[in-house]
Amino acid sequence: MRYKGKIATWKDDQGFGFVTSCDGGEKAFVHIKSFLKRSRRPAEGDLITYELTMDDKNRSRANNVMFSNERATATSTSRKISTGTVFAALFCCFLMTATFMGRLPLAVLGVYLAASVIAYFAYAIDKDSAENNRWRTQESTLHLFGLIGGWPGALLAQKMLRHKSKKEEFQTVFWATVVLNCGALGWLFTKGGSDFLRSVVGS
Repeated sequence: MRYKGKIATWKDDQGFGFVTSCDGGEKAFVHIKSFLKRSRRPAEGDLITYELTMDDKNRSRANNVMFSNERATATSTSRKISTGTVFAALFCCFLMTATFMGRLPLAVLGVYLAASVIAYFAYAIDKDSAENNRWRTQESTLHLFGLIGGWPGALLAQKMLRHKSKKEEFQTVFWATVVLNCGALGWLFTKGGSDFLRSVVGS
């Protein structure tokens, strides 16, 4: 039998919380691993459906959990991320074209590639830590990887791993780092930026 309830408390850094049934029953423990589809991170106030079981200490536990609006949420997320993915793909094409045309040194493309790989694995490690109650990577660190040029890899991680893609505050700062990074890249095409690059790479 499936029940409908609301997440009353949620500790995102530890990946668990408690759900109260809409029928007024007692609170049940719920863990992030109990969600069938992890399209986004749970939050307090989310409506969910679940199966009620008892653990070995006779305590109520929610299993096979799904968000009540799972389909609508997944569709909305997919569209939003797809737009970002197209932007990242166009940016990478522009970056490679500028490099091959000699407008940017190969080192710049290398920095973006290396930072993107590091950012992707940082997101993967953070998600694994969240699901297994281990020490989390600070959000400021994730944003720093994006700021120095790893945002295409970070965006890919958000899409592929479904991590940090629904947290509005995080997304606001993330896209701010994207704008700052693109602005810095644009400056490299100016005379001052070109002179700076020549002094750094020695060409």
